[in-house]
Amino acid sequence: LADDVQKFVTSCDTCQRMKSSKQKKAGLLQPLPVPEQPWQVVSLDFITGLPPTTSGHDAILVVIEKFSKMGHFIPTHTTDRTEETAQLFVRYIISQHGIPTTLISDRDPKFTSKFWKELMSLLGTKLAMSSAYHPQTDGQTERLNQIVEQLSEQPARTHVTRFILS
Repeated sequence: LADDVQKFVTSCDTCQRMKSSKQKKAGLLQPLPVPEQPWQVVSLDFITGLPPTTSGHDAILVVIEKFSKMGHFIPTHTTDRTEETAQLFVRYIISQHGIPTTLISDRDPKFTSKFWKELMSLLGTKLAMSSAYHPQTDGQTERLNQIVEQLSEQPARTHVTRFILS
């Protein structure tokens, strides 16, 4: 009997339309914070698909400070785990500029992992994720990524890539 009911309900057009959705409703879009001082709001992204350097780096962790627009380009590997990315962030950003209050990133698995979320929580840093399939949320970082990618495709590609990734 249960199977018959299940088949009927799943094939009934009216039943399917009237059924309540179990999906979470999307929340309202929130504006990004406007920084009041340098290194308060930082955005992160990766540039991948680069030719490997002699040291094996094939990606760049791009860190942009939203107040002054200063950027750090940290050589990395596409195979790095979240913990290794966190070590780079601490070594190159936190040690030089302090702990940011807000971190903006896309939904890269490294930035959505439990480890990353817990680390940022312990540091007191709020995570602000861009909307899925909407890279314009962090347009400044995305545009800078495009410029670096274009430079790496020019005839001087090896020199540019070697300079950034070494």
